[in-house]
Amino acid sequence: MRQLKAGDRFLRGKKVRLLSQTNEQLGVFPFETALNMADDAGLDLVELPSKTDPAVCRIMDYGKHLFDEAKRQREAKKAQLQPKVKEIKMSPNIDDNDFNIKSRQMLEFLKRGDKVRLLLTFRGREMAHPEIGQEVMDRMLKQAEEIANLDSPPRRMGRNITAMLSVKPQHRTNKAKAAKKKSEE
Repeated sequence: MRQLKAGDRFLRGKKVRLLSQTNEQLGVFPFETALNMADDAGLDLVELPSKTDPAVCRIMDYGKHLFDEAKRQREAKKAQLQPKVKEIKMSPNIDDNDFNIKSRQMLEFLKRGDKVRLLLTFRGREMAHPEIGQEVMDRMLKQAEEIANLDSPPRRMGRNITAMLSVKPQHRTNKAKAAKKKSEE
């Protein structure tokens, strides 16, 4: 769509098929007459994208159309899900209460639609018993197995064991639906 003006050299002297604001066909008019009709109504003459002859034009408020289009794009962008990567750090000698808090945080992140990186770090002499760290990582993965997919299995890299999780689609809470419900209330 593009707004037409009196000096438009492509349509000067040609005929255009004219549509009203309500998409009613008004007929075929010379370009200058169609422009005068739009000016009399206090609106703009807008050429619609088509390859027909004569060109199709609509009488409308072009500024309002641009505003509505920008608003629609902003709403669509809000509704898009943009996952972030959240990181949960642990150590092999983690206490049960700390483990429960970390697993609860992990499940909240996953339900929100974010990806979760589990990072278990060995310090000092903890490196002598990597199997203890592996047990902690397996316990954490067991907590998430119902709602999460394992993107990358636990891998040991130096002093760390890492794993990456993402939520299964059926367990994701939709932020856009929640926001819509709030606005309706």
